[in-house]
Amino acid sequence: MELNYNELGLKVGLEIHQQLNTKRKLFCNCPTLIREDSPDGEIQRTLRTSQSEMGEIDKAALIESKKGKKNIYQYYNDTTCLVELDEEPPHAPSEEAIKTALEVSYLMNMEAVNEIQTMRKIVIDGSNTSGFQRTAYISQDGFIETEHGRVGITSLCLEEDACRKIEGNDSYTIYRVDRLGIPLLEITTEPDITNPKMGKESAKRIGSILRATGMAKRGLGTIRQDVNVSIKNGARIEAKGVQNLDLIEKVIENEVIRQMNLIEIAKTLQERNAEAIHNIIDITELLKNTNSKVLKSALKKKNGKIKAVVLKGFGGLVGKEIQEGRRLGTELSDRAKIIAGVGGLFHTDELPHYGITGEEVKLLKEYINSIISITEQDAIVLVADENNKVDNALNAILTRAEEAILGVPEETRKALENGNTSYLRPLAGSARMYPETDIPAIYLEEEYIQSIKDNLPEMPETKLKRFIKEYELNEDLANIMVSSYKVNMFEELCKNHNTIKPTLIATTLEATLREIKREGHNTDGLTKQHFDMVFSGLAEAKTSKEAIVDILKGFIEYPNEDLDKILEIKGLKSLSKEEVEEIIENIINQNIEVVNSKGMGAMGMLMGRCMAELRGKADGKIINTVLKNKLMEKANK
Repeated sequence: MELNYNELGLKVGLEIHQQLNTKRKLFCNCPTLIREDSPDGEIQRTLRTSQSEMGEIDKAALIESKKGKKNIYQYYNDTTCLVELDEEPPHAPSEEAIKTALEVSYLMNMEAVNEIQTMRKIVIDGSNTSGFQRTAYISQDGFIETEHGRVGITSLCLEEDACRKIEGNDSYTIYRVDRLGIPLLEITTEPDITNPKMGKESAKRIGSILRATGMAKRGLGTIRQDVNVSIKNGARIEAKGVQNLDLIEKVIENEVIRQMNLIEIAKTLQERNAEAIHNIIDITELLKNTNSKVLKSALKKKNGKIKAVVLKGFGGLVGKEIQEGRRLGTELSDRAKIIAGVGGLFHTDELPHYGITGEEVKLLKEYINSIISITEQDAIVLVADENNKVDNALNAILTRAEEAILGVPEETRKALENGNTSYLRPLAGSARMYPETDIPAIYLEEEYIQSIKDNLPEMPETKLKRFIKEYELNEDLANIMVSSYKVNMFEELCKNHNTIKPTLIATTLEATLREIKREGHNTDGLTKQHFDMVFSGLAEAKTSKEAIVDILKGFIEYPNEDLDKILEIKGLKSLSKEEVEEIIENIINQNIEVVNSKGMGAMGMLMGRCMAELRGKADGKIINTVLKNKLMEKANK
């Protein structure tokens, strides 16, 4: 479907959340390390709502609390602490994180505040042990340029990341606190984005600015994008957790289609004088002998019930597709699943089906009609589960149906892998922040601000050109290096080891490490000091470039040893030229018949045998030269 986004009045804003690779977490001295081994212990908490000073209760928090879910938090004794468990006050914010936040701000033409005040932002999903997230407002009123036009940057905040969800069901969620407290930049744009491609390009541009600092964490989950979308006569929805840049376009496109269809459905419902009838009807006896597996399974549960509600004027619309593979009925079902924890629903637009027979549908309609007068334009929705769950689910369905009559509801939705979205929770209220009393305000001195402005990171496009010219990297390798997590280490190594070709250093940091990782080795413990020893050893002819892989593996096994010890352990000590010549002479003599018959044609075969014997103990060029010279001597005799 070709859409005219200007006519539709499309407005899109982005929220980019980027983890920072600082040495410590934002409010404690724990490392920013994600672990996969078994945790050392766990604690348990439950969400309870309370009124604000104005006597108000947050709508989203109230709905979440009604679920009665337990939140279980797993921790490690050595890499997490009492701050994460909300048993100790937060420490002073990470200076490294604040500096990075300011660098990003100025690269996006923003105005920084004079004084950083940390705030508490209420969170309701259990992803923080304290029930709030600490957030510091850093800057505002900036912009970035894209091919489609300028996009305003509303604000940049520095906040603590949430806990990591491990598993969960309707009654509990298990979180791990290793991610809690990792510094996170939250960048919010103005709703200046007017088409899906512009949305993707804006996110890409912001991503390049973040990478320019050299402090952006890499890997799945380290950057998360939320997309706010609205069209004329629609409503603002927030699509959470868009992981992939390409998915941004699809989410925007699909949300526009969803809102267009919901607007059309609302018009039809209004023309029909549609109404959600708040009368929950127990139909358990009517369908107690059904052969439907779903209904039979529900009835076996403790106090299992089948109940129904009537949606006047909804006939034929509950089954109407609003996105590919999703219908208005899916929207009703999402609400029931999230709020009440039921498996789903049935509606008369899709019946008979799922083991419910035509005769049962006929009996159902006759029974409902004896209580509430219905016509072919009406729809009946059924839910089967435990009694209290059924009532909660049907009430949620009635609320969503009433919203459908009005049009598009404002809500927070979860981004799905195919670019669709599903209901997550109501759009959060605006009054969710209040001052953090445990952290003093930080005043930003003019001298400090000016020093950051005078030393802003180089942007990737500028760095790429410089790497090609200064380090003589080809464009592909330069691109890889510019985007690399180790770009700063690369430049330091090139500066410290100017006799080593930058291409070798870049290849070692990227291709060689990837090769070692693929073999199952953990390269995370390799430091700049290890690479310094490798390249110093090459410069001093202690070893050869062919030995780099084995040396790095040695440092992985013995991280506290020096180069000489690793060379000894791995049997990689460099041989003198005389020793190399002697070994090559022996190899030639062992294959003298081939040499006599093929002459220089034996070069390839002999080179392979020489490398097998001397790899890592002598430079390949030296081996090649010595072998070639000796073969020429034999040929000339």
